[in-house]
Amino acid sequence: MQPEEIFSSLGSSKDGLSSREAKERLQKYGMNEIEREKRKSAPLIFISQFHNPLIYILLVTTILAFFLGDGTEAVIIFIILFINGALGFIQEYRSEKALEEVRKYTSPTIHVLRDGHAAELHTKYLVPGDIILLSRGDIIPADARILESFGMEVNESILTDESMPVEKNAAPIQKASPAMHQLSNTLFMGSTVTEGHGKAMVTSTGKNALLGKTAEKVKTTPLQTNFENSIREFGGMLLQLILVMTAFIFLVNSFLGHGWLESLLFALAIAVGITPGLLPVIITIGLSGGAMRLLGKHVAVRRLDAIEDLGDMDILCADKTGTLTENSVSLVKHVDCMGNENEKILLYSLVCSSALVHNGRIKGGTIDSAIWAHALKGFPMERLKEYSRIETIPFDYGRKRMGVVAQHAEGRLLISKGDPESVIPSCAKALVSGKELPISSYSSRLHKQFEDFSSEGYRVIAVAYKKIGKKESYSEEDEGEMVFMGFLTLFDEPKKDALPALEHFRHMGVEVYVLTGDGLAVTAEVCRQVGVEVKGGRILAGPEIGRMGGEELRKKVETHNIYARLTASQKLMVVEALKSNGHVVGFVGDSADDAPALRAADVGIAVKGGADVAREASDIILLRKSLNVIANGIAEGRKTFSNMKKYIHNTISANFGNMFSLSISSLFLPFIPLLPSQILLTNLLSDIPLLSVSTDNVDKEELKKPRRLEVGKITRLMVFFGLISSAFDIITMAFLFFILGADAALFRTLWFLESVLSEMLVVFAIRTQKPIYKSMPSMLLMGLTAAGVFLSIGVIFSPLAPFLEFAPITLPMVGLVVAIVLGYVLVVELAKRYFYSKYGA
Repeated sequence: MQPEEIFSSLGSSKDGLSSREAKERLQKYGMNEIEREKRKSAPLIFISQFHNPLIYILLVTTILAFFLGDGTEAVIIFIILFINGALGFIQEYRSEKALEEVRKYTSPTIHVLRDGHAAELHTKYLVPGDIILLSRGDIIPADARILESFGMEVNESILTDESMPVEKNAAPIQKASPAMHQLSNTLFMGSTVTEGHGKAMVTSTGKNALLGKTAEKVKTTPLQTNFENSIREFGGMLLQLILVMTAFIFLVNSFLGHGWLESLLFALAIAVGITPGLLPVIITIGLSGGAMRLLGKHVAVRRLDAIEDLGDMDILCADKTGTLTENSVSLVKHVDCMGNENEKILLYSLVCSSALVHNGRIKGGTIDSAIWAHALKGFPMERLKEYSRIETIPFDYGRKRMGVVAQHAEGRLLISKGDPESVIPSCAKALVSGKELPISSYSSRLHKQFEDFSSEGYRVIAVAYKKIGKKESYSEEDEGEMVFMGFLTLFDEPKKDALPALEHFRHMGVEVYVLTGDGLAVTAEVCRQVGVEVKGGRILAGPEIGRMGGEELRKKVETHNIYARLTASQKLMVVEALKSNGHVVGFVGDSADDAPALRAADVGIAVKGGADVAREASDIILLRKSLNVIANGIAEGRKTFSNMKKYIHNTISANFGNMFSLSISSLFLPFIPLLPSQILLTNLLSDIPLLSVSTDNVDKEELKKPRRLEVGKITRLMVFFGLISSAFDIITMAFLFFILGADAALFRTLWFLESVLSEMLVVFAIRTQKPIYKSMPSMLLMGLTAAGVFLSIGVIFSPLAPFLEFAPITLPMVGLVVAIVLGYVLVVELAKRYFYSKYGA
């Protein structure tokens, strides 16, 4: 069909739909979205709190105990498990709501014609009949029929598994029933524009699009991150410990004649008690809270655990443009070979452009957008009408230039625009004072002009042309024997906040690497202006990187930090070499060619206004492109990790100590030291303060360098501090049983109080490597700890005490327990100095 027939069939026009018509169609066709991941409903979140095999077994055993006559104990266990689940549900539900807020800032948008004007619109509001403007790097948001195409190539691998891009154009298809690969004038939702630009009319949206009908195809299993692997390794170690010690406690107590059912309930309650059941909730609370705080600092998180990887980062790779500079590129000059201003150079650069311009709105790359922005201020646009574009030879990073074949009254012209080091060698002549003269006489002059502009910090683009005969199609092979016209010089101001931001990175142990496609001279000048030190004494260039083997490159990336004239594949090579050396690498990019490096980096960081495919490949999106924003994100990631580590250290050391104590006490006590319900109550009450640990204050020292979750170090800490806890437990038990002669009820009551208070108060020593009085905890942590202490003592004196089988105790007994606990905290405080001096952080 011709464009007029397409407009008629979908009730649209070349100016797109009216807002009113679009609203009516949205009601008819529904939102343009595919549900790829179902969000948890409130009931599912609640049920997930009990998703633990140990809890399943405990519940079955408790039901069995209920029917065998131990009803009170069974009911108490059910109530405690329910309260524990309810607390986890409240926190996780709040976290899920916070994440919904973050997702609003990472949603895809597209430029669409509405009411005759180009506007940016969320892709879910697209309807059949909308006209969309597409350019390189865009992800196609719906099935569409091409109206205009200029060198457009599209990657359809998400649908066809074919990795090579296919050419697309607006020409009608003559076949009656074409196969999918023959639909050269049709675009499909989910595919990516790899070259060129154009206009298309939406034909199908949402579940009616081809991708919507084959949605299962896009479901993939995400790669496991370093953080997830560490958590899994930690969980595996803990599971082995729990299984061995639970079996030991069950067998010992059964052998001592405490009854197999009572022994099983006791062992299972201990297993549930030692399991850091709140760890998933603490992680979720910490990460979602961190995501919300980052949002306030102009950072939107697409993958929650990327916050942890952001904190672990020790190398940040970034392009020069928009990171060290303002990314507000402006055209300064358009000069010929003799250095004189020449308007025809500007005219030819407008003809040879991939930008989309509609009613003054520009959609395109940085260079083309700057050229058009300059031209729209006063260039006589009617001169452009003298040229009609026939074909585009797309830009690529291999040749670093693009070409356009255009028809003019004097014949056909091939105009080329790009990197001077690419354009000048393709020229045989130079345009000097209106005459085409051999370029050999001016070659050194042109190279010096280029070097002088670059050394002053200008981005330099060369323009060339040649007359060309008619032929069926054109390619990069036609870009030879051209006539050099002159240079465009563009300037991007260095960022005023770059110097303090780089200093901030140095203090945090993060090294900044510059990976840019710009030339060596302009890169060196910008680095000098913002204070980036050039390691190794020189800048490495892309061609040099391309010739290196893997081992040589891995050595070079340790000694050099500035790279210029890089292609997309060379950026990827540098990132992968750094990762293979054991670094946690972040990469900042915003173009389609940055997508491979963004995916390969431990943390891919894209920019809100960047190419769709770059944002889709990223883990984090910057709502404002700034090094300071990234530095704030790294600090937030480290705070989140530090607080999660506090929970792990406190819980694992205290719980291991308690389990070890119970294992030993089972050998000499004639009764079970704590009832299952009392163990679970201990676990519940001691977790109350730890719910706030994700918002705790963090020592400045914790932010100075990346820290990772290492299972070996956690195990060492668990055993060291766990044995201290266990020593105090056993001393307390021996005192209560052998000296005070406490019976079972009094013993359990006093040891319950000692156990729960010790776990609550020792957090103030465990939470910091500094002396306890030099690190201020958050008010929330102190408040919840005070509330937990009050509840723990209060429950023993409350009407609930008989149901929980607590014995009456006196205030002096409470004072004795408090004294023991304070002694324990003091010993831990002294011991941690030895531990950290010997084993490090």
